[in-house]
Amino acid sequence: MSRNWLTDFKYEDGAWLVKKTGHRVPANFQLANDIFTWLTFYTLAQSWRTWRRITGHKRPTIAFHPDKPRPWYFIWPVMHASGAKLISDVSAADIVFQFDDSTQVRHDTPKTKAGATLVNFGCTDISKSNVAVAFERAAGYGLKVDPRTYPGPMVEKSEKNACHDGRIIEGPMEPLEDKTYQRLIDNEIDGGLVEDLRCCIVGGEPTLVFRKRRPLARRFLNENAEVLLDEPKNCYTTDEIAVIRAFAAELGLDWGGVDVLRDRTSGRIYIVDANKTDMGPPVALKLGDKLKSTRRMARAFVTAFTGKRSA
Repeated sequence: MSRNWLTDFKYEDGAWLVKKTGHRVPANFQLANDIFTWLTFYTLAQSWRTWRRITGHKRPTIAFHPDKPRPWYFIWPVMHASGAKLISDVSAADIVFQFDDSTQVRHDTPKTKAGATLVNFGCTDISKSNVAVAFERAAGYGLKVDPRTYPGPMVEKSEKNACHDGRIIEGPMEPLEDKTYQRLIDNEIDGGLVEDLRCCIVGGEPTLVFRKRRPLARRFLNENAEVLLDEPKNCYTTDEIAVIRAFAAELGLDWGGVDVLRDRTSGRIYIVDANKTDMGPPVALKLGDKLKSTRRMARAFVTAFTGKRSA
């Protein structure tokens, strides 16, 4: 992968196309504001990297395969906050992380040194259909529906990662190619907002939660009106945390983020999406909480992938 970040994008028809995923980001004022907000956080995160170098901190080495993450991925600031040193030689690294934005991957495990920790090499398919299968196995109840027989409102979305193209349609109907169909989860809260309980996974364990809130009319878009930092124990019951843990194991997800919705009527949680290369922290999160969440993830990173306890 090129070191030039701009090669990841292509401008066309008033939007920036993310080449790897096919996701389109409108080139507007909101994008410019998001970039400025992210740069502020990035500058502070880079100070952790500089401090580690100055202090001569003894740290584990980490390598990525087949791609290296860009700075806007959550693993980037977490890696520096934890003190891990990025190297290119996979065969010499203490931690080897499979990193590929593609929905489905089929990479051979590279040659690594004895005792190296492998991360996410068991996570090869994050298509919406596979997520639904993994969730049903973990929870004992399902999300996916058959659009040919399902009566009433349901959600149609792309199988691919990071499309944010969900829409509500009425069944029964004939399914479209490369689309998946799920029951509509009523995750509305007070104030005309919907709430996603985005759970970050480290070492297969639920580690922290971003409460992502946005207007009902924009429920399927990644445009949050408010994001609050929280802990899994405040957002889920003990049994629900066990379901999320089991889901991560089913999917082979050692590191990543899962989108959890709580249905207002039944009270049940549903895992509707998973991402092994999640970006973060969310732009709408306050700067202080961005730094706090990164440090918390860094401590979990050290414990999960090096076997040591972080201070």
